[in-house]
Amino acid sequence: MQILCLLQIVSISSEEDQSLAENSEIINSEALSIVASEGCIVYPTSTQPALGCLPTKSALDGLYAIKNRPSHMPVSIGVADLEQASNLVELTDDIPDLLASFPEGSLTLVLPAKKTLDNRLGADKVAIRVVSHPVAKALLRAIGPLTATSANISGTPPKSNCLDAVDALQKAGHKVGLVEGNTPGGSPSTLIAWYSVCDASDNTSIEVLREGIVPTEKVLQWWKSQI
Repeated sequence: MQILCLLQIVSISSEEDQSLAENSEIINSEALSIVASEGCIVYPTSTQPALGCLPTKSALDGLYAIKNRPSHMPVSIGVADLEQASNLVELTDDIPDLLASFPEGSLTLVLPAKKTLDNRLGADKVAIRVVSHPVAKALLRAIGPLTATSANISGTPPKSNCLDAVDALQKAGHKVGLVEGNTPGGSPSTLIAWYSVCDASDNTSIEVLREGIVPTEKVLQWWKSQI
């Protein structure tokens, strides 16, 4: 099955990702047209390449078909900053301290949704990642929040760079756009269910759902120091 997510390539390559991020005209004109058409793009993060689309039903239909991902498995949403996140989820006062205690982009937090979203985004519990990659930040500031799931078909190993991720998806018969940038690969972000979505009325419980670039032990040590 071929899923057309509007084949356009946004190739912005340079030795410095920061200079790429400053090229907002390319991001605004090219990537915006792909995403606005409810297509999918591969974009860089500080860990693995991400597959991004708008958080709409039609766009998610395409993304889930590309990834061959079961609909009961939600995907995360990438945001440029906590201000963007605050439009989607309820933030607690201690979240800025948490994020400041670990490398930016290394954590994804499951938080209460301000309004119920598509089940494929978690419905009333939404996973949010504040990205750190300068290209991703520029992209999300220009376009708004996008999905931040790994850019691979479910069950296959993630690629370590955006070009390889696009190539693998296209060889599988899917067409996606590309926003190019350097990605180190390796472990994904660490996924945490924040106490505001856990069954903990006394605010003393968080849960690491997936250990990633930040070890579970480090997260729990930080949390214990706060309570």
